[in-house]
Amino acid sequence: MAAARSMESEFLSRDFSAPVTKETEISIENLSVKFPDKDGGEPVAALRDVNLEIKQGEFISLVGPSGCGKTTLLRTIADLQQPSSGKISVRGLSPREVRLQKKYGIVFQSPVLYDWRTVRRNVCMPMELMGLPKKYRTATVTEMLELVGLYDFGKKYPHELSGGMQQRVNIARALAIKPEILLMDEPFSALDEFTKEKLHEDLLTIWSKTNKTILFVTHNISEAVFLADRVVVMSPHPGRISAVVDVNIPRPRALKDKNAPEFNALVAKVRNSFEGV
Repeated sequence: MAAARSMESEFLSRDFSAPVTKETEISIENLSVKFPDKDGGEPVAALRDVNLEIKQGEFISLVGPSGCGKTTLLRTIADLQQPSSGKISVRGLSPREVRLQKKYGIVFQSPVLYDWRTVRRNVCMPMELMGLPKKYRTATVTEMLELVGLYDFGKKYPHELSGGMQQRVNIARALAIKPEILLMDEPFSALDEFTKEKLHEDLLTIWSKTNKTILFVTHNISEAVFLADRVVVMSPHPGRISAVVDVNIPRPRALKDKNAPEFNALVAKVRNSFEGV
């Protein structure tokens, strides 16, 4: 009981506005992941010798073609996939320890909302499962819906929302537990270009307000460049990091920045960094 109260107290003390120190948040050393071959042959190398350091508060895009291991890398960081060799450290803790402390927020491609629950109750669900006080849950849901621009839609059901609005609910739910790290696996890939571009700007606004470290998986080079501080370029056979490209476009960014020569040059640099495709 005392341990549960201690964990709840630690959770309730988390602060979105905490200053970013730019210390190393995630350290990945010589990480390899192999999957068994379904025909009984040699294991398939999904990732091989991945090394990467991510600073607190950074926005990192993982970009690459299908089969390059970008989702496998994200899942391994999230403790949803175990490494075959190598190490991941999150501020000195293992991915499992961080997951158990509820310090990851995860946004998948599909919102996976519960049709029978309103928007407010969908956002509230992880806090209900954690047994957090009702007064805190209610205030946090309101805060999150205001953050993603859906305060007036709290009593709606998922089927009454557009795809873009559903994904905003998904983001609000992930942020409701006040994670230190937000992991996003191609969250906008199923959306039309107009909705996607609006959500790009919304996500950058949310990121600037919450100081979260974000890892964003995508196969869209322009999306990766527009959002990130650094673009991690991954190539397949086996999955590996072939380049890390710094994005030196000033913030805050606007959609008009995509027309700038500097932006197009960075897109070309990322495209030319793929190997073995």
